[in-house]
Amino acid sequence: MNSPAGTGFPSTPTPAALSGLMIADFSRILAGPLATMVLADLGAEVIKIERPDGGDDTRSWGPPYDNVGRATYFLSVNRNKTRETIDLRSAEGRARAQGIAVEAGIVVENFRPGVMSRLGLGYEELRAHRPDLIYCSISAFGSGLGADLPGYDLIVQAVGGLMSITGDPLGEPQKVGVAVVDVMAGLYATVGILAAVRHREQTGQGQKVEVNLLSALLAGLVNQSSAYVAGGVIAQRRGNEHPSIAPYETLPTADGQLAVAVGNDRQFAALCSVLGAAELVSDPRFLTNTSRVGNRAALRRELSGRLAERGRLSWAEALSAAGVPAGPVNDIAGAFALAESLGLSPTHPLEGQQTVSSPIGLSVTPVAYRLAPPPSGGAL
Repeated sequence: MNSPAGTGFPSTPTPAALSGLMIADFSRILAGPLATMVLADLGAEVIKIERPDGGDDTRSWGPPYDNVGRATYFLSVNRNKTRETIDLRSAEGRARAQGIAVEAGIVVENFRPGVMSRLGLGYEELRAHRPDLIYCSISAFGSGLGADLPGYDLIVQAVGGLMSITGDPLGEPQKVGVAVVDVMAGLYATVGILAAVRHREQTGQGQKVEVNLLSALLAGLVNQSSAYVAGGVIAQRRGNEHPSIAPYETLPTADGQLAVAVGNDRQFAALCSVLGAAELVSDPRFLTNTSRVGNRAALRRELSGRLAERGRLSWAEALSAAGVPAGPVNDIAGAFALAESLGLSPTHPLEGQQTVSSPIGLSVTPVAYRLAPPPSGGAL
């Protein structure tokens, strides 16, 4: 599809991986906008449809704000898009939105199930005008019996079991420090959309893609979900400990917490050598991973006593040099500084500001940072 006149997408010297794809993005908050931004970074033309009374909810989710007063939450998932402000409550607005959706050929939305159909913008309604339509719906609990249940990421973390395995075992359940269920759902949606695009290229046939947050979380719990489904084991909160490996946790040092991830006997021997505790390798309590897991508390006492002699950065450097995965518990500023020191370029300039870099590296069709998140505008 060619871009509609006036969309404002800049041309790029080298065609991007998804050049030629056009997406009508009716989504808001996080999961849907993340999916469409990933596709936009790879070259798709994304038109963000926003309501006139404030637009995407995250435009007002602050502080924090950037230096011109924009909510940084909104900025995090809306680059490389243009914007159309459309009042879907009006017949004129719905007609305009339908035209954009049909021309685009790919639609992403995360309204509560049934809302888009009532507006004349559901999958069946739009497919009647474009049979090869790809239509991605993201919901909290699916389009069946859970269709009427409202759900933000926090709610799904709670009812989906993630909070039950997060936090100190002696404390209360905790949510993860970012809306990780929305992130997982957005990435699953991206994969589903690309699979549908591939199928359309091969057959000319469109289809509906459905992702819900609860199912995305259950799949994203990976080994913990498998432990329940295949082994009947219901995981519990373990703080920073791993249920199946030891030591694989954070440990105290002279000046803060150090994360240590020992996955095999060779790494355990190297850890003990660096700590000047070679005798622990032959200790019957710690001979194998299974025995170390069974004697985790005793092992933690042994290691913590030795780690108290030096600071976390010193230990991290020495352990990493010995092939033992280890690192200090950084704040976010420290994390970005680490990435910079490793030459990973975690930020990229975009229209006078920095944006968080895409993690996707492509040698021939790299990610392009073409457009800053769209400003607010007038309504149709």
